[in-house]
Amino acid sequence: MIRILHTADWHIGQTLRGFSREHEHRKVFERLEEIVVERDVDALIIAGDVFDSQNPSGEAQQLFYNTLMRLSRANPRMAMVIAAGNHDAAGRLEAPRPLLEAFNIRVVGNVRRREGRVEAARHLVPIADTSGSVAAHVLAVSYPTAACLPNLTRLDGEVDSPVIAGVRSLYAELVDTLRGPMDGLPFVLTGHLHVAGGIESEGAERRILVGGQHAVPHDVFPAEASYVALGHLHKAQAIGRDTIRYSGSLIPLSATEMPYAHGVTLVSLDGTTVLSEHIPIDRPVAFVRLPEAGDMRLNELGDHLTAMNLSSDLPLHKRPFVQIRLAREGLSPGFREEVDRIAESFPARIVDTRVAAIPEASNDVTSADPMIRLAERDPEDLFKLAFERTFGVAPDATHLDVFHRAQAET
Repeated sequence: MIRILHTADWHIGQTLRGFSREHEHRKVFERLEEIVVERDVDALIIAGDVFDSQNPSGEAQQLFYNTLMRLSRANPRMAMVIAAGNHDAAGRLEAPRPLLEAFNIRVVGNVRRREGRVEAARHLVPIADTSGSVAAHVLAVSYPTAACLPNLTRLDGEVDSPVIAGVRSLYAELVDTLRGPMDGLPFVLTGHLHVAGGIESEGAERRILVGGQHAVPHDVFPAEASYVALGHLHKAQAIGRDTIRYSGSLIPLSATEMPYAHGVTLVSLDGTTVLSEHIPIDRPVAFVRLPEAGDMRLNELGDHLTAMNLSSDLPLHKRPFVQIRLAREGLSPGFREEVDRIAESFPARIVDTRVAAIPEASNDVTSADPMIRLAERDPEDLFKLAFERTFGVAPDATHLDVFHRAQAET
């Protein structure tokens, strides 16, 4: 049996509304060390987005390489396979490849072609079992940039869009080319892209495929793959079939990810039997919604923060992240400044403030007959709608006066 730990979307170096996540990353990496020992893992996969930026800081890179060293020491026989994601600079990530391979760590950056054919061998990583015999392979594929795909104009006649056909062709070519070296053993594919049907995290994941294409169907991956280890979407989930999975990120990377059960996925391969288990990782820092359900008035915020009963000397890196949900009634345009003023007295970090949705009645101007021309609509109604959507509250008399004066000058 082979045990592979599927991880993705580490996003080292990320900040949330300016707050560092380094403390959280260090804590989840410590837990990762424990898991690779407890579960006697044969291989660990990072399916893209190691870093949050293509130009990571020195501190972020140091944390990454220290983590690789600690994982290697914790489980010396374990292979590590790292594929570049859309947040990573593939060339930078791959640069220390000769050094890392000495520690059984393989980094795979962009697809390379020679005379029109993929250099497939650099994508194939043999995985040994506890006896030292090769019992499976990982076929690692990074985020598919336009340069990674075959000539898209050549694929114009395909039933799929050229981009989907290109992704499908890339995976098929890699598997066909490597079928001999894989010698009939089970193999795991990696991918860093959006597969149709996956649940996105608002504001945390970019729409990344080239050519305006948002997502690919799950059948772009050859059916003979034992398992497909995906990265890019931050919620742990299966897509299409149980063996095509996103492991999700290690920590919440935005306020919308608060409900997710973040962690890693343990994949067990035993011949044709494939089992996957989601292993949750506890959050090093609490992520709280105020109130727990519904919305509150702004003047209730202080009471809710007080009820959290936080120690006043709590260090900044341990202070909980807070999402605030406000009722629309009675809010002034400067409500965000008032939120900051109230919150500064409490050891909490406000990272998201949301206002209740505009009632349906307020959207009459947008639900009107679509055949009505813009020129036939009341400019003041359009201004009110745009203001409310932008600032979360209706314009007051002062704003309307400015609008009317501007309108008179046009």
